[in-house]
Amino acid sequence: MFDFITFRWDGEFALSILPQLLRAAVITLQATVVGFALAVVIGLAFALLRRGPRPISWPAGFVVEFLRSTPLLVQLYVLYFLLPAYGIRFDAFTTGVIGLGLHYGAYLSEVYRAGIASVDEGQWEAATALNFGRLHIWRTIVLPQAVPPMVPAFGNYFIVMFKETPLLSAITVTELMQTAKIIGSRSFNYVEPYTLVGAIFFLMSYPAALLVNRLEARLARNR
Repeated sequence: MFDFITFRWDGEFALSILPQLLRAAVITLQATVVGFALAVVIGLAFALLRRGPRPISWPAGFVVEFLRSTPLLVQLYVLYFLLPAYGIRFDAFTTGVIGLGLHYGAYLSEVYRAGIASVDEGQWEAATALNFGRLHIWRTIVLPQAVPPMVPAFGNYFIVMFKETPLLSAITVTELMQTAKIIGSRSFNYVEPYTLVGAIFFLMSYPAALLVNRLEARLARNR
């Protein structure tokens, strides 16, 4: 015989902890937005470095593959617990943002590479023949054509990053999931905080997915 535990929903308790969870959700959203902005910059830098000469492209390629092939959690531990031994120290939130930016920057670099590669070689040759400057070529010819195909992948990675922010709790960032754990450990009620966390994640990520789909459809019509 198996004993089944009956879970009871305490609506009053859920309402009492909701403001605390919403405040933590702001931290989660901040970490996602700042981390993704950093990933966009790092990804572009890696993509450009990998288009350079071999002494530059090979080390850049190794770093990208290393970041993609190792877990984000391990990278966060290294940044937060190992680097201070060498005099490099950041607060937990900053460390989490840097970790997210580096990890997803490696993935976005591949998105950049694919988008840039989608631009026909004839576009480069024509621009070079017209004696356009390299910066002018990138700004007015290459990136306007390369960016639209990147948008769906960028949107997907943004949503994935948002859902991986609970890993930041491992380095003491009091984000949404960590807050739910603290509430559960203090009250011994886990059903309400964890259920609310799941609902908050859904209510924040689903509209973002819809927005990405609409943006993708709009860009497809304008192409």
